[in-house]
Amino acid sequence: MADVFTQRRNSSMDFDEVYFWTDTIKDWKNLLNKDKYKQLIIDVWKDLVDKGLIKVYAFVIMPNHLHVVWELLELNGKEKPHASFNKATSHEMVKDLKLRHPQVLLYFKSRNDQRDRSHRIWQRDPLAILMDSQKKVEQKIDYIHDNPLQEKWNLAQYPEDYFWSSASFYSGDIDPFHFLTHYRERF
Repeated sequence: MADVFTQRRNSSMDFDEVYFWTDTIKDWKNLLNKDKYKQLIIDVWKDLVDKGLIKVYAFVIMPNHLHVVWELLELNGKEKPHASFNKATSHEMVKDLKLRHPQVLLYFKSRNDQRDRSHRIWQRDPLAILMDSQKKVEQKIDYIHDNPLQEKWNLAQYPEDYFWSSASFYSGDIDPFHFLTHYRERF
């Protein structure tokens, strides 16, 4: 059995399966240092949950990437919810950068061969790992919640102290985001 941390990179996801998904800002830029972009991510997830398109079991938003354990339930029009997530967050971030931080927007300019967009916020090929057991889910949730504590980041002393994650939900059933589903409802 392959270790879930070393599986080959795969960005495709099927409906009604639970995945650990990592999405990274292009070139690992620390764009998500700004709370307004973290809040945007929360708002888009909440909207997708409210529409019945996804379930979110755990997450963390770091300065240049995010991790989420989630389940895609239905198409959002003609696209999968993770594509809708990337499109909505990218659109709003580009709009804000154009207005308030045009010098930063230059870092996200697309190459000439990418005719479908002028800017790219998220790196291509996000990581999706199927969570087919409770043990895998628990391992990934621990990893997610410990991420802000890593020496590289040092964003909090305890997982539940980092606001931009689901750690407080699991440590005391506090859900300031109002869209989380406990993983035990699924496993």
